Amino acid sequence: MLTQTLALFYDAYRELNSKKLFWITLILSGACVAAFGAVGINEEGITAIGFTIPAPINSISITPELFYKTLFLNLGISIWLTWIATVLALVSTAGIFPSLLTGGQIETMLSKPISRTRLFLTKYTTGLFFVGLQVSLFCVASVFVIGLRSGAWMPEIFLAIPIVVIFFSFLFSVMTLLGILTRSTIASLLLTILFWFVLFIVNASDQTLVAFHESSKLSAQASSERLETANENAALAYINKAREEGRELDDSYEPTTEELDSANVFLPMLRQSVEDNQNTSRKLKPWRNGVYIAKTVLPKTGETINLLAKYVMSQEDLDAWVNLSSKDDPGTVVNEETGEVQVSSAEVNRAAAKAINDRPLWWVLGTSLGFEAVMLLIACWLFRRTDF
Repeated sequence: MLTQTLALFYDAYRELNSKKLFWITLILSGACVAAFGAVGINEEGITAIGFTIPAPINSISITPELFYKTLFLNLGISIWLTWIATVLALVSTAGIFPSLLTGGQIETMLSKPISRTRLFLTKYTTGLFFVGLQVSLFCVASVFVIGLRSGAWMPEIFLAIPIVVIFFSFLFSVMTLLGILTRSTIASLLLTILFWFVLFIVNASDQTLVAFHESSKLSAQASSERLETANENAALAYINKAREEGRELDDSYEPTTEELDSANVFLPMLRQSVEDNQNTSRKLKPWRNGVYIAKTVLPKTGETINLLAKYVMSQEDLDAWVNLSSKDDPGTVVNEETGEVQVSSAEVNRAAAKAINDRPLWWVLGTSLGFEAVMLLIACWLFRRTDF
């Protein structure tokens, strides 16, 4: 049984390896590593192939290690592996099941003493192995380039291998099911990319709603604090004025709303500002929760890739970038008279990032792997029951 499985695995891998896209992807991965290996920083700014570009990002503001970590995550992972290399991998593996079902291979395979389930799982694993090999070579090259350029050897980069493979498996499971249903390489590929685009829209909506909701919460909090202070000042001003006019008031006397408004004409505007921000927060919360529930049943491609940043970037690294980006940020500002709130973009970004990063691992990976398991169970059931 093991010999048969290894033979099937080797045959499927040899088929993938014979495709030009395998080598094209490998060459492009090397070019990507060489690209961020050719970039560095010094005390003046960013360097590229011997040239220095003056910039606020330099070896004084951040360390070379942090610079290359960020470059690896943003260029190597977020752009290359997550988008370009994934599209190439989908194109390379899209024909695994359609070609098996329509190219006459299935009759030869089934004529041998091998179960359909084992054949299905072997073919599926081969596609994941194709991606794993590409990511592994990319990570090995990245570790050496970053180590030689910055002097910091970062084995945590190898966490990208399982994370990217898991990310790809979510899409590959959908493409596998579509390939068995349509028996068309092009149809399964295009429908999978369409599904990926839907995931992107849902994720973008989620991030936007979280950012707006956190912004409204911060605005409500800032305006509430300002209203509380204004009420205290207005009460003190009213009592002092009343005593100057000869009225006897106890120290525990609390002015009415009308009396407070007479001491500060802007208090009604402050109350309206607090009410508006709180209403906005309440209205956004159901939408935020609704998108969160919708995402629960879908694979979390964005959150899965973001898991890598949690382990590669320390809290000190994140704080260094926040401090650099918010150097000229005035922070949350509340107009002393009108109560108008201008929330700091840095505070909103920090709050939104925390809200998303605090989501539990079981929700990010557990529900996504559950979705993949359902796709594979349906695909395997169809593969077992279909007459070829």
